[in-house]
Amino acid sequence: MFSLGFVDLKESIASWRLWTLLGWLEVRQRYARSRVGPFWLTISTGVLIGSIGMVYGTLFGQKLSDYLPYLAISLVMWGIFSQTIIEGSTAYINSSAYIRQASTPKLIFMLQVVWRNLVILAHNFLIVLLLLAIFGVKSWVTLPVFIPALILYMINALWIAMVAGLLSARFRDLPQIIAAIMQIAFYVTPIIFRPVALTRFSLIVRLNPLAHLIELVRAPLIGEWPTPITWGVAIGMAVFGWIFALALTGRYLKRIPYWV
Repeated sequence: MFSLGFVDLKESIASWRLWTLLGWLEVRQRYARSRVGPFWLTISTGVLIGSIGMVYGTLFGQKLSDYLPYLAISLVMWGIFSQTIIEGSTAYINSSAYIRQASTPKLIFMLQVVWRNLVILAHNFLIVLLLLAIFGVKSWVTLPVFIPALILYMINALWIAMVAGLLSARFRDLPQIIAAIMQIAFYVTPIIFRPVALTRFSLIVRLNPLAHLIELVRAPLIGEWPTPITWGVAIGMAVFGWIFALALTGRYLKRIPYWV
């Protein structure tokens, strides 16, 4: 079963022109006839970061020069992770017309979701760059670590989206449940607060794998090195998660057209 899933992944990656085109067209259609286009996402995200930063920075007694970059990186990176999973859960359902009419590799539609959200990340990341330019880069040495960290981060997001999409095609109530779970995960993951703020309930952070994933991509940008535990959790999740996701995909690959 794993081999069938791996073959589908290989064929999907080889069809990169198709899923990059579909993902790019979705972004363009969403903002068709808009003068600002996808930069509305950047504007709305910037307003959200500014308002939350002013309020929670004051409540937590944080210096804005430290807290705003921390918050911006956290929200932007959490946004691509959660949206990849939420949109991945409905990827097969929303692409049912293509799946029923054409024999294509199924993971194309998952890669399309990832590509679309990477395009959105490119727009929102301008906020992070602006704040780093205003408040200064804490450490130029750690910045290059962000690239492999981001790749590993998205690899984990992709396998979770694959599992969510497959199960949601079979059980149609799951997309709403997944969206609710991601909302809960947002509040128990150190995104708007720092991990050290949870003195009494520090286990919430230590035992939360999403806390390690968000720290993996956030730490290099705020001048810190991701800890070996963070790397270990992220790599372990990727290895075991992809084995499980590909095995599950291979097992139920041929049933997807009937489910959608």
